[in-house]
Amino acid sequence: MCHLKDCVYLGSNYNKTLNHFVMEIERIIDLFSYTIPSLITGLIAYYFFREHTKNEDGRRRFLLKKDLQVNALPLRLQAYERMTIFLERITPSKILLRISPKSSKKEAYELLLIQTIEQEFEHNLSQQIYVSDKCWSIIATAKNATIQLIRKASLLEKTNSADKLREVILTEMMERRAPSDVALSFIKDEVSNIW
Repeated sequence: MCHLKDCVYLGSNYNKTLNHFVMEIERIIDLFSYTIPSLITGLIAYYFFREHTKNEDGRRRFLLKKDLQVNALPLRLQAYERMTIFLERITPSKILLRISPKSSKKEAYELLLIQTIEQEFEHNLSQQIYVSDKCWSIIATAKNATIQLIRKASLLEKTNSADKLREVILTEMMERRAPSDVALSFIKDEVSNIW
């Protein structure tokens, strides 16, 4: 059995423990009341800082891209100009007027025309960096089609001399469009889309 004195002692001990426990809970609540607003403020600051940094990076990328486009535009236009000149120069009617046969042999003249076209194309190979892949493909196709046209004309039975080869090709061009005309139209469309 518990004596009164012991019970009072136990009761006061219980009260002390309970008071201590209540004080600890109050301390924890105080700690949370300071910590939670600080954490919320920190998270909000982190979010805004992150968004600000993203916006700044985006702005810098935009300005860099804009500067690159401003600097690259003249180079791109120059590439389109050079490829236009190339296509004009390999148009069968123009190349035949510009390059005269050195002998009467059709094979020698065919080879001279094809070599001239290939040399002009090789001279402009670096321009493919500045034009679209589709545009470059169409230009290469026009070059190959022009070479093919010259070869086919040379294989005809009626083509027996360099002068006859010129005549056959020119006659063929009166009946249809030159392969380079399609590529020229594509270049014009592509350049108009730049603006």
